[in-house]
Amino acid sequence: MTLLPRFFRRAALGLLAATLPLSGPARAQAAAPAPTGIIREITDVVGLQPRFELRATAEVANAAAVVYGGKRYLLYNPAFLAEVNRAGRTDWAGISILAHEMGHHLNGHTLRAGGSNPADELEADEFSGFVLRKLGASLAQAQAALAAVADEEGSETHPGRAPRLAAIGKGWARAETQIAASRTAADPSAAPVALALAAPRPAPARSTESEGNADEAAEETAAPATPVRLVGQLTFRNDPSQRYYLTTGLNVVRAGPDDTTEVVGRLTRTDSPDFPYVLVDGQQRRLFITAGGDVYNQQGQRVAKLHGPSQE
Repeated sequence: MTLLPRFFRRAALGLLAATLPLSGPARAQAAAPAPTGIIREITDVVGLQPRFELRATAEVANAAAVVYGGKRYLLYNPAFLAEVNRAGRTDWAGISILAHEMGHHLNGHTLRAGGSNPADELEADEFSGFVLRKLGASLAQAQAALAAVADEEGSETHPGRAPRLAAIGKGWARAETQIAASRTAADPSAAPVALALAAPRPAPARSTESEGNADEAAEETAAPATPVRLVGQLTFRNDPSQRYYLTTGLNVVRAGPDDTTEVVGRLTRTDSPDFPYVLVDGQQRRLFITAGGDVYNQQGQRVAKLHGPSQE
């Protein structure tokens, strides 16, 4: 595949090929990590599918996230990754570069024209730090690549070393906070959500007398309704019209168009001051809730707001 230069983003670290002395192709590729498996691990920890193609190529000096012909690619030079691992003294260095490039795709940077800019690079750095903590890297391991090879001073397209290391640290710390909150939360139940059964319809009345008898029988057999008190409402950014409520039992219920309700999740208390509650749904997916009611997903994105019940 031949890619024209205008389709390339600037490389992840803003490095020229001469920044690191590249070894011969055979030795470099033998020392490089196995990127295909790493890409799967990265997408697994953020709960996404890898909607792009990973390709090793000598047409890039280092690594790049690109869009070509309407398809997304993550390109990398195996020799470059191998040298970064050697410079950083850890295989996490190369993984952080791949995570950085994936961050450009997942944050939508490659959908905009104009190439690299400092703000996008810091977002991709933060994503890299977040992902590497989820994969088990220490903060030093997550920062190893940039600490070894990033330029001290910034440029028009890339920030300097210090703010980039800080961005990685910010993402790493956010992941650490989520992991700590998960540790202190009670283990969620693996039982699937219980769907409420529709009340049976009464048989059609044949006469006024039978209708009266049926009403009396219904009054005698009907169980008294147990009122459920609503103490909060969840509004999701991607679907603000759908109503979700929090009950006194810390259940999250979804309101249907005919005012029926369905339990879709439950809040669990944690010992984390940053995320005192974790919301777990029927598929064991977790959302993290701050003391102020902001709701974040496992990718660190704010997806909803928990506030007082609507007085409609």
